[in-house]
Amino acid sequence: MKAVQFSRFGGPEVLRIVDLPDPHPRAAEIRIRVRAAGITAGDWKKRQGLMDEELPQTLGYEAAGIVDEIGDDVCGVAVGDRVFGASPYGAAQAELAVLSPWAPIPYSLDYVRAAAIPAAAETAARSLDQLGVTAGSTVLVNGASGSVGSAAVQLAVERGARVIGVGSPGTHDTLRSLGAEPVAYGEGMAERVRAITPSGVDVALDVAGSGVLPELVELAGAPEHVITVADFRGAQQTGVRFSRGDTGRATYALGQVARMAETGRFSVKIGRTFPLAEVAQAHRVGQAGTVRGKLVLFVA
Repeated sequence: MKAVQFSRFGGPEVLRIVDLPDPHPRAAEIRIRVRAAGITAGDWKKRQGLMDEELPQTLGYEAAGIVDEIGDDVCGVAVGDRVFGASPYGAAQAELAVLSPWAPIPYSLDYVRAAAIPAAAETAARSLDQLGVTAGSTVLVNGASGSVGSAAVQLAVERGARVIGVGSPGTHDTLRSLGAEPVAYGEGMAERVRAITPSGVDVALDVAGSGVLPELVELAGAPEHVITVADFRGAQQTGVRFSRGDTGRATYALGQVARMAETGRFSVKIGRTFPLAEVAQAHRVGQAGTVRGKLVLFVA
């Protein structure tokens, strides 16, 4: 099969499309013929050598496609089903990918949009769980218009929470459509939040890593009421929790988001798509930060 791989760390130029042996699912896993694979910031961190030192490495956490092989102890899915999910081996940017977990693709979603969901939905749901967000909570999401941020907004609204979404003015109409009360980022952000919720917020989630953790702690009342998924150094300096997948993943979120999407209660914004062979260019665009919305590779 064709797959994205790199044999040295560096910029996008190190990425290659290579021939690798076809993977096969183990127990509790399935294999899909990939139709689309999402790109996350973790992909270029991995490519730069910021994640681990093993070489060579493949890329890709999330994908959507058609089931073509099923491992032992798997039920509720059949060859030919349309599914999306996560690669436990970080090898979803390929013609074939093994998935665990996965969920059926609702008819309201195409492969590209489905492939954009898994990482954002799991990260958002896990963070909301760790913050204890329930009906009646007031939660602030810093970076609310990005893929993880918008997922967090929609999942928090689904739980019955009041959501304050911090983003640029150009995103405010979108944030309102998702159910958030928008607030502009930048100097004076905390004062703008207090203007609409004078007592502050119950909890805050930072997905932007924009250096605002001290302000979020002030608004939420204590470091333990704040989680970041994007500012590891800031978390160390402020005592805020840094959420990562190795503390346990919210795999149930894939099925929940699929059900929400089927009834129009969850949406995902696609920024650009690229063919698998143009993965290097996709990385350049992603790191430049000039495209709003998710970047997705499609596989012919």
